Amino acid sequence: MVDKERALEDGTIEKLCELAMWAPNHKLTFPSVFAAVTGDARERLSNCVADAMAREGDKPEKVAKARTKFQRAPVILVVGTELGDTQLRTEENRDAVAAGIQNILLGATSLGLASFWSSCPKGVNDDVANFCGFRTGSHITAMIYLGRPQRQAPVVERPPATIKLISN
Repeated sequence: MVDKERALEDGTIEKLCELAMWAPNHKLTFPSVFAAVTGDARERLSNCVADAMAREGDKPEKVAKARTKFQRAPVILVVGTELGDTQLRTEENRDAVAAGIQNILLGATSLGLASFWSSCPKGVNDDVANFCGFRTGSHITAMIYLGRPQRQAPVVERPPATIKLISN
C-alpha cells in the first residue's frame, strides 16, 4: 500500500530519471522519454486509459477499475521508448529503456519509496503516448507507481539462478 496523498520531495523524480539515463545504451541513442503524472492529472490519465479500454472492447468491470487505477499513488511515472531508425535499433532502444527502468526502481527503493512497474494496457499505448506528449510511435514501456509505503512489502522467495558453465 502506498500513501497516495503524500507528495514526493522536490527533485526526487528528476533524480530517478537521471539514474535511468545511466543504463547501457548500445548506440547512445538515449531513447527514454518521461512524464510524471501527479495531482488531478492522475484522474485524467485514468480516464484516458479507461476510455481507450472501452473503445477496445474491454469488459465494463475492467474499464471501471481503470477509472481509478492511476490515482493509487502520488506519482505515476510514464516511461516511453522512442523508435529507432531500424527494427534492430528500436529493439535495442527498448532494452536500454528497460535497463533504465530497473535503475529507477532500485533508486526508488534506496530512497525508501514504494514502486511498482505496470505495463500499459493492451490497445492503449498510443492514447497514453499522446496524453504524455511523446512522439508518435513511442512505446510505453512502463507506468511506474511511486510513493511512500504505508507498510513493509512482503518478501518474495525467488528460485536460485541456474547457470550453465560453457567452456573450451
